Amino acid sequence: MKKIAVFTSGGDSPGMNACIRAVVRTANFNNIKVVGIMNGYKGMIDGEFVNLTTESVANIIQRGGTILKTSRCEEFKTVDGRKTAYENLKKNQIEGLICIGGDGTYTGAEIFYNEFEIPSIGIPGTIDNDLYGTDHTIGYDTALNTAMDAIDKIRDTADSHNRIFIVEVMGRSAGFIALAVGIAGGAESIIIPEDTEDEIRLFENFRNTNRRKKSFSIIVVAEGEKGGSTYIYNKLKKEFPQLDIRTTVLGHIQRGGNPSARDRILATRLGVSSVERLLEGGKNECAGMINNKVCFTSYHDAIKTKKQLPTYIYSLINILSS
Repeated sequence: MKKIAVFTSGGDSPGMNACIRAVVRTANFNNIKVVGIMNGYKGMIDGEFVNLTTESVANIIQRGGTILKTSRCEEFKTVDGRKTAYENLKKNQIEGLICIGGDGTYTGAEIFYNEFEIPSIGIPGTIDNDLYGTDHTIGYDTALNTAMDAIDKIRDTADSHNRIFIVEVMGRSAGFIALAVGIAGGAESIIIPEDTEDEIRLFENFRNTNRRKKSFSIIVVAEGEKGGSTYIYNKLKKEFPQLDIRTTVLGHIQRGGNPSARDRILATRLGVSSVERLLEGGKNECAGMINNKVCFTSYHDAIKTKKQLPTYIYSLINILSS
């Protein structure tokens, strides 16, 4: 290969810039030219290409977000849109792709390869940590620390006013953030999509007359769980009107900020390994880190296989909140 392209797609996550930096410098080290595609798949269709050099990625390892920008592109889901993207890549003599994003990014890359045989390697960039084939995704650790810091501050005011706080964190249909930050933040209850009994246990806990009397409580809720914090608040308030309850939605602050050391190292290792894999002939697969070793999984398996929560961690909630 003489020229490859890198882009970020879907939701941004801290560490994407560190990954872009690693991709560009590894390619340059191997005398490969690198093009950055602005705005993800949309930029591929619109021809938004920029040349990237070692100097282009200087002083970005510590920055959150993505210098290549990102977007969601409905046009790429059409045959005509993908054909235009392919023609732009060929016109610019791009022979391979590094795709940084989540399952939507992987899905697009797999379809694109099946239609036009442009080899690509995916890198897991999402705070949700819900991608199969890797223990952690780029941005997950930073998002946890951001949410934990917020919960630590909320605990202070909850304690001062003897209140119950319902804290909603991101995660859509996955409870990885809620579970981890709930444990780290000392939550009394954690409500996640994967557990069908969590709400029942929450209400049984408040009904229990032998329950340890606490001056305050923290309940962590994943945003995708039945309407999030508002839903839990309304149900609790209806049954226990005497309780002083407040809700806090952390929202997109979890996506921003400087990436943690762990995310920078993960992004760097995956960026370097992905370029090397592409140059060795790898295609239609994504990088990941399992047991601190870089591994590669097919797009098909990464998309179709549901990543399981570490149940042994969830079992700690009942013990620690008793």
